[in-house]
Amino acid sequence: MTSDSSSMPASSDRPPSTATGQAPSNLDPGSRGRTGLWLVGARGAISTCVAYGIAGIRHDLIPSVGLPSAYPPLSGLDLVSLDDFVLGGHDVCTRDLSASAGELVAAGILPADLVSMVRDDAARFEAAIRPGILDVAETGFRDLDPRAAALGSLAPAEQSAAIEADLVAFREEHDLDRVVVVYLASTEAAVARQEAWNSGPEFEKAVAAGVPQPASLLYAYAAIRTGSPFVNFTPSIGANVPALMEMAATLGVPIAGNDGKTGETLVKTALAPMFRARALQVLAWQGYNMLGNRDGEVLRNPSHKAAKLESKDAALRSILGGATGATDGPHTQVSIDYVPSLGDWKTAWDFIHFEGFLGAKMSMQFTWSGCDSALAAPLVIDLARFADLAARSGESGALTHLGCYFKSPLQSREHDFHRQMEALYAYAQKHTAR
Repeated sequence: MTSDSSSMPASSDRPPSTATGQAPSNLDPGSRGRTGLWLVGARGAISTCVAYGIAGIRHDLIPSVGLPSAYPPLSGLDLVSLDDFVLGGHDVCTRDLSASAGELVAAGILPADLVSMVRDDAARFEAAIRPGILDVAETGFRDLDPRAAALGSLAPAEQSAAIEADLVAFREEHDLDRVVVVYLASTEAAVARQEAWNSGPEFEKAVAAGVPQPASLLYAYAAIRTGSPFVNFTPSIGANVPALMEMAATLGVPIAGNDGKTGETLVKTALAPMFRARALQVLAWQGYNMLGNRDGEVLRNPSHKAAKLESKDAALRSILGGATGATDGPHTQVSIDYVPSLGDWKTAWDFIHFEGFLGAKMSMQFTWSGCDSALAAPLVIDLARFADLAARSGESGALTHLGCYFKSPLQSREHDFHRQMEALYAYAQKHTAR
């Protein structure tokens, strides 16, 4: 089934909205069966690493290094087995998964022998990828799928209906108990927030009236309407508006996000509490990032970069702001530059200027160099497993115990990585005891 206009259900055939109060059929608390993992940005570097990583673990070809849910205390939870994941997704480009894998092999990220040995698994995933929704503000890359461009030109209600149709068809075709949607598309341009986003009914009126909406928000809306747990791993809006928070709670759908915490920000949120605990006054924390790949190219656009920088800087300000006597908090700044030759590798350099006893001024520097996709992929797998568990446990709304995975966790102001991990371990202990 494709996402062209001929496959879109009429408005009367769409799943129930928040006004009905009906529980979506996608949620079956207590039943652990086959789970669909629907990746938006399915041919991107992160999704490619997710697909080959899951296949590699299934076939005992790679270890579970970097996958927290595979180790105690999280491994004691009743999480869906990687053997029970069925992969599908949306993408707006025409290149196939093997091309993305080839780029990662050339970059020294994916092992060539792994790609060769799990080609059948990859082929099944590729067969389940459908044309995505091109955001209204985007033009796409040279390999833009014309069907995605056509979908992007439709009214928002038709766009949502197309996404919903694909999710439902995927669930029915593979006889799945649930479908978890993870949003991994490139960062959207920053947009002004709409008044209609403040309530479910007003948002649905705006959609029906044809008011353009960001693609990430429409994906979240469609996922919630079909009862599919939704995870936003990007800085884009996703479900982070009151209207969708309200819908998720009403329909009993778990949601999580925003913006995966994989590298420099992870180090910041682990290190900044040390300065706070030792009453050392941070005067300035300057960060500089260099990255390649398509995400880096997208972030060359100032409006896209602004959305990304906001999430990268907010966590540090939250932890250190005024904590050791500074009235206005420290000077903090993050910059990002696109360096094409780096490919999927990223380097971040941070300079920390701080004051100690007797007014002595000191400094610390660190350099973080890593592969964003290899760092992100296991976290995506974890988040899908936790979202599936939440659905089976009857949980709904923002999953605040997953804050350790995000730069801007939904409905939480806690950014201290250590405290975030304590919250996740407490959740695990509670569920394991249950």
